[in-house]
Amino acid sequence: MVDLKDAGAGQNAQQHSLSLLSREHAEISGVTEVNSFDEECVVLSTVCGELTVEGAGLRVGTLDMTRGILVIDGKIGGLYYTETNQIGKKGFFSGFRR
Repeated sequence: MVDLKDAGAGQNAQQHSLSLLSREHAEISGVTEVNSFDEECVVLSTVCGELTVEGAGLRVGTLDMTRGILVIDGKIGGLYYTETNQIGKKGFFSGFRR
């Protein structure tokens, strides 16, 4: 879990939520950017990191970047997060390599 204060968002931080209905309708808030999308994969940035939605027949129904809301319809097979603030950082074991 990413602490929004640590991410530099301050006290008026936008919250992130994800609501999934019957694996066919997802409503996502806290969206800051849609990086890419097609019928099998939607990649977006949220205030809590990068979110990838995978499935079949995916369609972006509603996109309101002013409020940071995205609605995805279709057969949703998986959702996963990647912490974008980890890019370029070395892992714990990187110091042990010779």
